[in-house]
Amino acid sequence: MKNEAKPRVYDILARAFMQEDVRTCFALLGDANMNWAARLSEHGCRMIYVRHEHCALAAAMAYARKNWDVGVATVTCGPGVTQLITALPAAVRAHLPLVVFAGEAPLKSGWYNQEIDQAPLVTATGAAYHRLHMPERMPVAIRDAFLQARRERRPVVIGVPFDLQNLPWDGSVDLPRPSRDLWPRHSSIPPHPDDLARAVQLLAGAERVVVLAGLGAVEAGAGAACRALAARTGGLLSTTLPARGLFHDDPYCIGISGSFTTEVGLENLAQTDLVIAVGCSLAYHAGGGGQLWPKAKVLQIDIDPVAVSQGQEVARHHLRADALLGVEALTAALPVRDRNWRSDAMAACIRDAKPDSHVFEIEPGLLDPRRVVEALEETLPHDWEMVNSGGHCSWFFAQMPSRPQEKFLTIREFGAIGNGIAFAMGVAAARPDRTVVLFDGDGSLMMHVQELETIKRHRLNILIVVMNDGAYGSELHKLRSEGMPEDGSVFGDCDFAGIARGFGLPGKTFKNLDDLSKLVVEFAASGGAAVWDFHVSDKVVSPTIRRAHPQPVKTKIG
Repeated sequence: MKNEAKPRVYDILARAFMQEDVRTCFALLGDANMNWAARLSEHGCRMIYVRHEHCALAAAMAYARKNWDVGVATVTCGPGVTQLITALPAAVRAHLPLVVFAGEAPLKSGWYNQEIDQAPLVTATGAAYHRLHMPERMPVAIRDAFLQARRERRPVVIGVPFDLQNLPWDGSVDLPRPSRDLWPRHSSIPPHPDDLARAVQLLAGAERVVVLAGLGAVEAGAGAACRALAARTGGLLSTTLPARGLFHDDPYCIGISGSFTTEVGLENLAQTDLVIAVGCSLAYHAGGGGQLWPKAKVLQIDIDPVAVSQGQEVARHHLRADALLGVEALTAALPVRDRNWRSDAMAACIRDAKPDSHVFEIEPGLLDPRRVVEALEETLPHDWEMVNSGGHCSWFFAQMPSRPQEKFLTIREFGAIGNGIAFAMGVAAARPDRTVVLFDGDGSLMMHVQELETIKRHRLNILIVVMNDGAYGSELHKLRSEGMPEDGSVFGDCDFAGIARGFGLPGKTFKNLDDLSKLVVEFAASGGAAVWDFHVSDKVVSPTIRRAHPQPVKTKIG
């Protein structure tokens, strides 16, 4: 820090962030945040300088999810803030606590080129926005922003005019108590005895039970308790997409419930008569409206249970409790049952069934994406961190049953592609001692391919696996199902290996899987970053698309 007679406001603001135990910040600098960011770096905060503002926030999202703590990003005012508008609603819907230092246009100027009313843009996404225009109160406002982000589990954007940031600091140099000292100590909520008795009665009439766990179960550490409950009821286990892998080594786990459900999962969910949803919101894409379990009643165990979610009636039976305490209490209260859905044959069926057995004709020189994922599942080391992006290819990458939840990140709540490379950077920053594998599609990676330079510059250990079908896969298959021209969804094969080399990273194109195992070993020994481009057939349609958009049947005329 420069030796100045009196600190500037930005000095105090940087100290206020450091007092909140901020250790990593994802940043793109401009007039309204660069002095503050420079001071934050001088105080010892690790700065990841990205090439696009969207990627700063998206990386902070993954960092927050991975560490179960507040993620921090910074952008400049005006265009810096407008670039956040896709990432913010994704963070809101994923319930991720974030604090964004955004800056604001200078108050002293009658006109400023980058001035815009930032608050309506931010609040329209569901995030909170706070204008900090009184220097004396700024340290308290920053502390309160971290409190709000934690309590409400959503992004809080701070706007500080940069002419105010540059003023000499005239207030006290003593900072307020940090948010962690004020954060209420929350005790777990046990279930009410009457609610527990009703849940036991509901289970008494159930023949085929599925225990469905979401991120609430993960956060509460209720995985083992859910296994015990499923075993006590003779039932099966399943998870939501974000919680996939929580029961990765259980022989009676049927995998993901929702749009990414496998064939064996669909078959068994259709037969269940009771779903016990633990710590999950029962969202539409998780099958919350009963579309996957039409015969089943739903018992929701949650600290904030709901009857309607995303426009659907999702649960008529509720046990308000912490996920762990609720499941443990229910298991303890259940009598021994003589009904059991489990059997050796059931375990064998779950173990041996393909996620998708549909037959497609694969063109010569191209790969079946399902076979690519099988090969990666077999060869990638189990201590590597996995990141699944969005788009058509994400269904295939999600089918890696041996990967535990804590090593596999999925954030898809806004349905946007283009986030994968930023999510991978966030995980790499949160787990600097691990290799991160990003699974992405060609269309998604192209949206922010410039971040390859960020990965190179910051020496992030990221292996990028591209499922390259030369198109926007989801749109391509939907257009085909409607019999519409597909031109706008097809772009041809891009040379990602060549692009990677242009950014100074190794690149490899795969048109067969013969050398995959050897190359994984070599990459594990060398470390660093690389891009592997797998050329796959665009004839393979994911089950999600096939169910929602049936493909036309080709008939011969003659």
